Amino acid sequence: MAGNAWLALLDGDGATMGSYFVNEVTVVDATPSTLGTGLVDVTVTLWCENALPGAERAWDLVRTGQLDRTGMWHELAPEDRHAWLSVALWSREYQRQGKPDAPAGQVFTLDGRHIVDRDTFYCAIGEAINGPGGYFGWNLDALDDCLRGGWGATTPFTLHWDFSAEVRTRLAERVPAGERDPELFDVLLEIFEERGVSVTPR
Repeated sequence: MAGNAWLALLDGDGATMGSYFVNEVTVVDATPSTLGTGLVDVTVTLWCENALPGAERAWDLVRTGQLDRTGMWHELAPEDRHAWLSVALWSREYQRQGKPDAPAGQVFTLDGRHIVDRDTFYCAIGEAINGPGGYFGWNLDALDDCLRGGWGATTPFTLHWDFSAEVRTRLAERVPAGERDPELFDVLLEIFEERGVSVTPR
């Protein structure tokens, strides 16, 4: 009989890095575990909406402690960028290790050189606020939520946006907003302004 469960992803010490809610979990095999008396290794089939193809590499970097420098997402294929962001989201508490939000009045620098689309913007802003592999939204609603606090930064703060002129040309897709049809870049600026972020184009 299939059921639902939380699937925890563990690091080498057995600490939970993150978890997924999984559906239709069915045990297809069970054998005594080599890890200890009374333990059982099980093989299951399951379905999970949030475990995206391509996320394995990012989880391995988190697990091995190698997600330790900025820009590691730069070389990702377009189809892997959203998976990178999903790992940033689901591992955020593990990566932050209880670190409090930066206080109001801080200055962050957003490097725009590798921002070419929505996902790369969110990779870059997550890194700017929370360091390598950091999360600070992966869509417009999530970005707005992050700016309300509890996700690494406290407004008001200043954002120095390097190479912003080039980014404007790359984030030119239209975003339906009622009777308006603004470009994505302008929508981002509006969200920042509404939440008390002073953006300095550079």
